[in-house]
Amino acid sequence: MAQINVVINGAAGRMGQRLVAVAAGERDLQIVAALERVEHPQLGLDAGYLAGIGELGIPLTDSLPDDGKIDAVIDFSLPAGAERMIGICRERKLPLVVATTGLSEEQVEKLRAASEEIPIVWAPSMSTAVNLAMNLARKAAGTLAQRDADVEILERHHRFKVDSPSGTALKFGEIIAQEMGITHFTHGREGMVGARPHNEIGYHAIRTGDNPGEHTIVFGMMGETLEITVRCSSRDCYAKGAFAAARFLQSKTTGLYDMFDVLGLK
Repeated sequence: MAQINVVINGAAGRMGQRLVAVAAGERDLQIVAALERVEHPQLGLDAGYLAGIGELGIPLTDSLPDDGKIDAVIDFSLPAGAERMIGICRERKLPLVVATTGLSEEQVEKLRAASEEIPIVWAPSMSTAVNLAMNLARKAAGTLAQRDADVEILERHHRFKVDSPSGTALKFGEIIAQEMGITHFTHGREGMVGARPHNEIGYHAIRTGDNPGEHTIVFGMMGETLEITVRCSSRDCYAKGAFAAARFLQSKTTGLYDMFDVLGLK
């Protein structure tokens, strides 16, 4: 089994720390660098120490090493950090896994342009269960497209999450809208808003405690309701998925992929 040398961008964050910790149990993976933004107060500290697994000899730094083999970069940072890493990976011809959400249209365009020169997996959720749920939602939406179904999307995340609704919720909505021909979206409701328009998807974002992620898709019809719910009990599922994406990229030279490609759901 060939070893894959991985760089984690956003390594001091909650997700980045789990990536470092989970990688220690993956026989074919080796973390060779742990990155954070230039002004991060914990630069210089050992990434393993920050992740609670003991020192790894990998200090938190703000730049990629100039020497040594890098097989993939995994980005769980913020939009500005992801944009910076897209440019660096494009310049250095490094495979890239992007799980950062909240990218602007301009940042997405940079990502798409970079995928013409390097292989990229870009997905709002790296979870296997979430992506299977997206596949089920797509099938349900296609079946219910002509059956007068209303669609609502509820998502729960921890109190520290900065974007709302979640990138995963928006991806669910994108998939369903495409299947059902829906063109209108609303984010919560308040006051005398009147009867619910049919050609609409409603998003509802809940922020509470340390919830790592929960999504429920409601297809409501007259006399019956279908719900698809997926819950993550820990961030480890996202780490496992990101590592699967890094492995997937080892056989690619260019192109933009998602977790449906990684999991063989297309």
